[in-house]
Amino acid sequence: MNNLKLEAVLNELLSPHMIKDYCPNGLQVEGKSEIKKIVTGVTACQALIDRAIEEKADALLVHHGFFWKGEPAEIRGMKFRRIKALIKNGINLYAYHLPLDVHPELGNNAKLAELLGLEVLGGLEAGNPNSVAIYGQLDTPLSGEELAARIAIALHREPLHIGDNAPAEIKTVGWCTGGGQDFIELAAQKGLDAFISGEVSERTTHTARELGIHYFSAGHHATERYGIKALGEWLAAEHDFDVNFIDIDNPV
Repeated sequence: MNNLKLEAVLNELLSPHMIKDYCPNGLQVEGKSEIKKIVTGVTACQALIDRAIEEKADALLVHHGFFWKGEPAEIRGMKFRRIKALIKNGINLYAYHLPLDVHPELGNNAKLAELLGLEVLGGLEAGNPNSVAIYGQLDTPLSGEELAARIAIALHREPLHIGDNAPAEIKTVGWCTGGGQDFIELAAQKGLDAFISGEVSERTTHTARELGIHYFSAGHHATERYGIKALGEWLAAEHDFDVNFIDIDNPV
């Protein structure tokens, strides 16, 4: 498939024009015009780019790409080395950030719900049809310790759990993959029993304790592996691409 045609296919699926983001979504670095083999991964770090080169990929499709709002515009140092490697090897870089978080079937939030046995009921941001934080209910009520254990099994890492002033039983849960810890206040305002995200801030502990809600920090990388993997699998199934998901370990 032509590289610009692939961008059009992804844009039609993910509708990036509907979401205000912190980076450009779509084709960020142009490479060879014809694409057959795609490597997918969470972040376009040097290690993932090197693996894409080893795999002789025509395209790299990631959740975290380049050109973030507020970052230095100059292409030098680490950014230069990454972009040089892509251009030298003719590898197209496609990145989809918030559009991939919120997609109702392939998105990071949707895939996390599947992994944890959560039924999606709606968005936490009132009036926003593309809310990046959502809420729902567990398939069966759990204690805080039981939900922490379920998260650990599903994501292959122990979450940080703050629940010393929270309900004994968890039925309703809000969640936002990645760096969505500050949505905890919306979750508490909605009367939810727990909130799950990828990261934690110093203030999150106090917020959870004072608002009486469980908080689970499950890892930014760990909670965002599954959307990009699902997107690659969709491309393989629907458009017959050769796709390989490569997970570059990240403890954050």
